[in-house]
Amino acid sequence: MSKMSSLISLPQFLAQTAAPGQPPPSGLWQFLPMILIFAAMYFILIAPQRKKQKEHEKMLKALQSGDEIITNGGIFGVITNVKEDRFVVRIADNTKIELGKGFVQTVLKRQESEKK
Repeated sequence: MSKMSSLISLPQFLAQTAAPGQPPPSGLWQFLPMILIFAAMYFILIAPQRKKQKEHEKMLKALQSGDEIITNGGIFGVITNVKEDRFVVRIADNTKIELGKGFVQTVLKRQESEKK
C-alpha cells in the first residue's frame, strides 16, 4: 500500500461525518449559545445597573433644602437651595457652591419634617 491510498479523500470524509437521513442543524441552534450568553449578561450586569440608576434618580428627586449630602468628589455639605438642574450646597460657614444634581452620591441625613 502506498501512502496516498491509505488517506481518506475529502468527499469520503464528509460522507462519513453526516448522519444518514438527518438534515443539518438549523441556524437557530447555531446561535442559541450566543443568545443564552447575552441573556445571562443582561441579568448579571445590565438589569442591576438599571435598578441602581432608577434608585439614584428617585433619591435625587426627593432631595430638599436641609438635607446633608456627600458629593461624588467626597465633599460633605448641606443643601440650602434646590434649583431646576442644580443644588446650592453650604460646605462651610459663609461658603456655598452650586452642584449639578447628578453629582450627589449619598444622602447622610434627611431634614426632619415639621410635625403638625
